[in-house]
Amino acid sequence: MARKNILHMLTPLPQMSPFDVNMALDAGYDAVVPYVGVGLAEVTGLVQDAIFSRPPDAGVNTGIFIAGKDVSLSLDMFDAARKAMVPPFEISVFADPAGSFTTAAAMVAKVEKALDKKFNCALKDTRIAIFGATGVVGFCTAVIAAKEGAKVTIAGHDGTERVKKIAAEIARRFKVEVDVADGSSDAKKAALVEATEVVLSAAKAGVQVISSAQLKKADALLIAADVNAVPPAGIEGLTVNADSVAIEGTKILGIGPLAIGNVKYKTEFGLFQQMIGAKKAVTFDFQDAFSLARQIAK
Repeated sequence: MARKNILHMLTPLPQMSPFDVNMALDAGYDAVVPYVGVGLAEVTGLVQDAIFSRPPDAGVNTGIFIAGKDVSLSLDMFDAARKAMVPPFEISVFADPAGSFTTAAAMVAKVEKALDKKFNCALKDTRIAIFGATGVVGFCTAVIAAKEGAKVTIAGHDGTERVKKIAAEIARRFKVEVDVADGSSDAKKAALVEATEVVLSAAKAGVQVISSAQLKKADALLIAADVNAVPPAGIEGLTVNADSVAIEGTKILGIGPLAIGNVKYKTEFGLFQQMIGAKKAVTFDFQDAFSLARQIAK
């Protein structure tokens, strides 16, 4: 009798995202079980209950998914889950808090592809400004881009205090440096946009961050991308389905949330399928998401 593929989904929040539940089931899991209100201290016990309830050769049929909305906490839970393994009792672990790992991976992969195809350049040494970096997607986007050698600046809509803390956390945890900038006024945002080559918006849905007037003054800007599909667009003039096409009235290539979302969907779906099809236990974080998104992005 074939063993069931079972996914245990852990989140510190009061509910699990229906998006992730649907995605896991559509990818092929036979059973998906959410655990809500899970603290870091509880991860080891839950993981060990999962690994010891089945024989070692069933480890590939058992998975843990780490959700939530706090990147640092999710990564700590991810590390705790991996450390809870007792070989040969091991299971697969995938972290994607609020879809941030796969969304960030998709955004950076789409930008990388556009830089290569349209401008014959790479992420390395490209000047990238990220708006909304205090959120989970912006945080992960900054890490991925910085690890690829981009010159990343994270902008704070309320000044630099919070983004300085984000930059310090990125340096401590990932050993990469990002710069910070004050994006609290239109003039300061305009100056930052004019000094960069790629603008990425991961700000709160329904909030316009960059105006078309600011874009039109940015002679060095090559690409502007936005993950926000809720009107108004985070970047004015950028349509939701734009896929490396010029934003109206500019020469800047726009990448909209649906183009990014298509890669994000395929990336998360693909990682779930890889967990199910693996011959031995695997672990996936944002770096694995980026590796797959790179293969998917066109």
